[in-house]
Amino acid sequence: MSSQAILIENLTKSYGTFRAVDGLTFDVKVGEVFGFLGPNGAGKTTTILSMLGIIIPDDGRIEILGMDMSREPIKIKERIGYLPENATIYGELTAWKNLEFFANFYRMSNSEREKRITELLKRVGLWDARYRKAKTFSKGMKQRLLLAQALINDPELLILDEPTSGLDPEGAHLVKEVIREAKAEGRTVFFSSHILSEVEELSDRVGIIVRGRLKAVGPIREIKRQFMELEGYEIKVETKEPIPELRHEEITRVERLAPNRIILFARSDIREWLSQYLTSKGVTILSLEVEEPSLEDVFMKTIYGRDEE
Repeated sequence: MSSQAILIENLTKSYGTFRAVDGLTFDVKVGEVFGFLGPNGAGKTTTILSMLGIIIPDDGRIEILGMDMSREPIKIKERIGYLPENATIYGELTAWKNLEFFANFYRMSNSEREKRITELLKRVGLWDARYRKAKTFSKGMKQRLLLAQALINDPELLILDEPTSGLDPEGAHLVKEVIREAKAEGRTVFFSSHILSEVEELSDRVGIIVRGRLKAVGPIREIKRQFMELEGYEIKVETKEPIPELRHEEITRVERLAPNRIILFARSDIREWLSQYLTSKGVTILSLEVEEPSLEDVFMKTIYGRDEE
């Protein structure tokens, strides 16, 4: 069995003169949660729809769960679950009937179908509303039902496009719990979101796409490390005694907050030198730490700071 749930190589798609996706290459490992980031118009939706076989790319290869999307789309779709950003449900049907309708697309016995629907409605907190028409549901309840719908076929790969968009904190918490549970069950989760703190909280790895091209991919900590190597380090220092003047070729700026507290900006991580230097001057160090950038810092700089590279 392949160690990759998703493999995309040189994916390209144009609409007239506009190139929505431009030579995109990345992979998603089996059993991981992968966060897919990018501004509006970056190519996220085109990529996702290509992965689902809904859009036919101009060039490139897409492999899902070890199968080529261009050759075995039906087999692939039987093994994945998908929640679109603007999904709709059948308002005149009850929650139960909605799930029953979609379950009929898959090979399930009557008993398997009933058991699966029961499990999912309880899991997403809609069991007590199972006989209510979906048109009476709040947005959060509808999103829960759609999430259950995406899980109806017990998928190996779950693809979620903005799954918490517009939800209240309780609904967003439930979606995040379902993602965590899916990972614990050995499923692979690929999701896009504009809520960067959510992506940082849930993802094993992330990919950042800008203007159809992949600008960064990997574990969040590694992406942050690469970001700091490019943009510089912000080091906070607090001591017992006043901090003497610091001179080092890597230092670009020093902000003095108090005689014994500074923020130092450097081209590299010079904490070892700082520690040795201050100690040699008889200065007692209380704290010496690198201020790690947030995923939002990295995201914004990637989009607006280096997107022409």
